[in-house]
Amino acid sequence: MLVTTTNNLEGKKIVKYLGLVSGEAIMGANIFRDFFAGIRDIVGGRSSAYEKELRKAKDIAIQEMSDHARALGGNAVIAVDLDYETVGQGGSMLMVSANGTAVVVE
Repeated sequence: MLVTTTNNLEGKKIVKYLGLVSGEAIMGANIFRDFFAGIRDIVGGRSSAYEKELRKAKDIAIQEMSDHARALGGNAVIAVDLDYETVGQGGSMLMVSANGTAVVVE
């Protein structure tokens, strides 16, 4: 499955537009990781725990979006937009949504 943020694929011809597809992932943050991530942020370090969760949520959302496109008969998703938000009380969960247009290319 080809996935791109652009509106076309270089060297490929879009022969059919199948519509909007999306995928979402909501990940709960572990309280101990939150605590240690806060300490690392205070001393100026990077929060590898959050970075890992963010990558994981992004991968899940893109995979879900790709599966949706495949179910419609698509072999590519163009114009992909990724959105990141915290949800829940005190922002205790991370939500990533991936949206794009499913297409058939040749």
